[in-house]
Amino acid sequence: MSPQMSAAAAAAAVVAYGRSPMVGFDPPPHMRVPTIPPNLAGIPGGKPAYSFHVTADGQMQPVPFPPDALIGPGIPRHARQINTLNHGEVVCAVTISNPTRHVYTGGKGCVKVWDISHPGNKSPVSQLDCLNRDNYIRSCKLLPDGCTLIVGGEASTLSIWDLAAPTPRIKAELTSSAPACYALAISPDSKVCFSCCSDGNIAVWDLHNQTLVRQFQGHTDGASCIDISNDGTKLWTGGLDNTVRSWDLREGRQLQQHDFTSQIFSLGYCPTGEWLAVGMESSNVEVLHVNKPDKYQLHLHESCVLSLKFAYCGKWFVSTGKDNLLNAWRTPYGASIFQSKESSSVLSCDISVDDKYIVTGSGDKKATVYEVIY
Repeated sequence: MSPQMSAAAAAAAVVAYGRSPMVGFDPPPHMRVPTIPPNLAGIPGGKPAYSFHVTADGQMQPVPFPPDALIGPGIPRHARQINTLNHGEVVCAVTISNPTRHVYTGGKGCVKVWDISHPGNKSPVSQLDCLNRDNYIRSCKLLPDGCTLIVGGEASTLSIWDLAAPTPRIKAELTSSAPACYALAISPDSKVCFSCCSDGNIAVWDLHNQTLVRQFQGHTDGASCIDISNDGTKLWTGGLDNTVRSWDLREGRQLQQHDFTSQIFSLGYCPTGEWLAVGMESSNVEVLHVNKPDKYQLHLHESCVLSLKFAYCGKWFVSTGKDNLLNAWRTPYGASIFQSKESSSVLSCDISVDDKYIVTGSGDKKATVYEVIY
């Protein structure tokens, strides 16, 4: 028993696994307590706690999950794979239209558009050739009206696609001094696009005039991930310099900086406020309170956490990893809602606006569509 297994830990383990943490084996199915939710029954009895609360002074305690951790309105029971989109190259970026009909998969040199309203469709409805043929697309974002797609990747240029044209076409290109864009975000009013650059800058683009209006400078290595608060006033960015930073969009300045011991690969800001989830190169997911020093540290990934996305209701979020896992977690304390093991690294993910579908992009040259079951 690790010394950390205090009374709180024992309580947490009982809540988390439905039986005493002393049990070091999996009892046969007929001996299992029937009240254990099926998605937790599979966790072996001897598995240590995976969710920890970390106080301002660095004290770590296993989290005793509340009774409604895995049940209640808006909390999924599991997710079911319903479609595979065979893109043909590693899928580094995915996005879902609103309403849910089209999925956009970004691979090498192109974005493919899929109509998932007919699960029988095995080929894309269109292909958008962007960047150079050998350059990977790292991010693609739809404007809320669904008529414009912005694509960035291993090139100094972002391409803006007009999807409402009879055949999708590039209507503008935005060129920065950085050789690559790692991530994109769009302001809620669709007026501004933010681009995380490989040189650490965050480029701010006016989409109407197609001009660079500002650069946020602070990251000392590539800016890898980005999210924006629901009210459009604050930006959060993560970097390969082991920092997460927040920026005031009205005043154009940095507000906060959080320092970590690992590179930051992914992050998401909870749509209902208060919590920021961060995916690390170290395999940890950390959930920070944006105004208080305490946080949660979650340990279920076995390798780098490559992408992360909150459900629109804010009650849960997903993370994906180099360990082939898609994990769904309860906000903020990280009770494991479900887990799906894919055949290769899961590089990207998105959740539909109605929280009914998840799409992942894989190193296996495909995207997977999941239906979320409530």
